[in-house]
Amino acid sequence: MTQNEALDILKTGANVFLTGEPGSGKTHTVNQYVAWLRERGIEPSITASTGIAATHIGGFTIHSWSGIGIKRRLDQYELDKIASNKRVYQRVSGARILIIDEVSMLSDKTLGMVDAVCREIRRNDEPFGGLQVIFVGDFFQLPPINKRERNDDDGFEMTQESFIEENTPLQFAFASSAWQKAQPLVCYLSEQHRQEDVEFLNFLSAVRRGEVEEAHMELLRKRYSKFPKDDITQLYSHNADVDNLNSAELSKLPEKEKVFEMEDAGPEPLVASLKRGCLSPQSLWLKVGARVMFTKNDIVMRKFANGTLGTVTGFARASGMPMVKIKSGRTIEVEPTSWNLEDGGRILATITQIPLRLAWAMTVHKSQGMSLDSAHMDLSSTFEYGQGYVALSRVRTLDGLSLAGLNARALQVHPDILEKDEEFRAAAAAAREKFSSLDSTELTKFHHNFIRACGGSLEPIFGGKRKKLTKSKKVPTYEVTKGLLSRQLSLSEIAEERKMTVGTIMSHLETLKDKGSIKPERDCGYLRPLPSRFQKIAKAFKTAGKKDGEYLLTPVHDILGESFSFEEIRLARLFM
Repeated sequence: MTQNEALDILKTGANVFLTGEPGSGKTHTVNQYVAWLRERGIEPSITASTGIAATHIGGFTIHSWSGIGIKRRLDQYELDKIASNKRVYQRVSGARILIIDEVSMLSDKTLGMVDAVCREIRRNDEPFGGLQVIFVGDFFQLPPINKRERNDDDGFEMTQESFIEENTPLQFAFASSAWQKAQPLVCYLSEQHRQEDVEFLNFLSAVRRGEVEEAHMELLRKRYSKFPKDDITQLYSHNADVDNLNSAELSKLPEKEKVFEMEDAGPEPLVASLKRGCLSPQSLWLKVGARVMFTKNDIVMRKFANGTLGTVTGFARASGMPMVKIKSGRTIEVEPTSWNLEDGGRILATITQIPLRLAWAMTVHKSQGMSLDSAHMDLSSTFEYGQGYVALSRVRTLDGLSLAGLNARALQVHPDILEKDEEFRAAAAAAREKFSSLDSTELTKFHHNFIRACGGSLEPIFGGKRKKLTKSKKVPTYEVTKGLLSRQLSLSEIAEERKMTVGTIMSHLETLKDKGSIKPERDCGYLRPLPSRFQKIAKAFKTAGKKDGEYLLTPVHDILGESFSFEEIRLARLFM
C-alpha cells in the first residue's frame, strides 16, 4: 500500500493500524494526516509508547496522556481517581483522534487500561470511547518491556485488585481485546525510503520472514570488522557499554572541554518527561574533535537531520556555539533548539539544548527511528527479539554496515509475529482492494462526513475563521500564506509549498502584521527565535535605533556579526 492510499483511509475516520518495514514512511504519513487535520481545525491527540518516541513527535507518552502512569493493573477505584484528574479528563473528553506511535512496545495490558480510561471518561462503551484510534508501528521491532512497579508522576499508586490478571504472560498490543474490538483496518506501507541497496533490502526481508539462509550469512561475514572505522557510530545493546566508550573517547582529546546546559520551562513533571525522552543530554560536554550526532531534524534550513553525523571543529567566536563539520563537507554552527510538549496546539512544557550528542556509540534502543549512513555494531550480546533487526535496519546500505559480533538471537524475530504478519498483510490487501473500488466522489464524501463529525471545517481555516475559497473570490496572496501558519510550517516549508522565496514569505508576514490580520505571538509564535537569541537581537535593535521611524536590518547585522543571519534578524523584528 502506498502512503497516499493509507492517507485516504485515515481521512475516513476509520480505526487504523499503520505499519510497514523500517523506512517505509510511517512517520511521514502520520505527519501528513496531522497537517490535514490541523488545516481543518481538528487537533489530534498525539502519543507514543516511549518517552523518546513521544519527544520526537512533540506529544505525550500514552501512559501520561491517559493518566495511567506506569500502572500494570487498574481497578474501579483507580479508574475513578484517574477520571477525577482535571487535566486527564479534559484531554480525553475533548479528544477526537488518538494516535499511538511505536505501538510494538505497548503491552496488551497497557492498551486495555487506556481503553478503559477512555470509555470511563467519555461515558461511551465503544472501543476507546468512540475515538478514532490510529496504531503506528512495526511489531518486528522492539517488543514491550516490563518495568518494576512504582508510583507514577501523578502520585497514583498500585492497588491489589485489577481488571487485568497480573500473572498472565506478556502479550503484544494486538492481543488485547481493546485492539480486537476496535477492528483497525491495516495499512501496510510497501514503499522504501531508507535502504538504497537491493541486496541489503532482500537480506532484511529474509530476517523479517524468519528465512535467513547461508547466502545471507555470507553477506554479513563480508562486513565483519573487529574495530570500527574512525568516522562511524557504534551500536550496542547496553547503556553501560555506550557510556563507557563515549566518556573514554572524549577524554582522549587534548582540547579543553566546553559544557552546554539544558534550559527548561514548565511544570516539573512535564519537563522531567521531556528530558527522559530527549536524545541530547542535560549536560552536553564537547571538545574539538568530538564525534557527534544531530538529535533533531532542522525543519527551517534543512541543514541536518536526526542521525546526521559530524565532528566538532571549533566553537564560534561570537556565540560560543559548536561548529560541526558533517559528512558532506559542510560546516554548521549548531544553535540551541527546543523540544516541546504540546496539547491541543498549546505548548505545556519545553526544554532547550544543543541538538547534539556524543556519537562514538549509542544503544540500539535509542537508535530506533534513525537513519544512519554507516554504523559499527556488536550484536554478540543481543538479548531481545527484534533488537538485531532494529540495529541492522538503521543503515541505508550494506556498505555502511560494520559488524564486530553476532549471536543467534540477533537475527531472530518473535515467532508470534511471523504468523501475525501474514494476517496483517492479507488484511491490508483486502483494505486496499475495498477502498480502491470507491470512486473519488464517494471517498471525498467519507472524508467530509468525518470532518463534520469532528466539528472541523471542510475548507482550510485562516486565523481561526473559516473561509471557503471559490473561483469567484480571489484571496490575497498573503492571506494564503496566513492559512499555512495553522499547520505550524517553517518559513522554508511555507516557501516550498507556495513556490516562493523565504524573503517573499517574510514580506507576507510583515504585511499581515501591518494590516492587523495576525498577531505574531498568537498566530506564529512558534517561529520566534530562541529566547537567548531574541534577547541579543532586540538589544542590537535598541543600540542601532530607528531611522525614519523604522528598525533597519543592516545596522543590527553589523552589530551582531555573521552568527546571526538577516533572515533571523528580520524574523525577530516581526515580534518587536
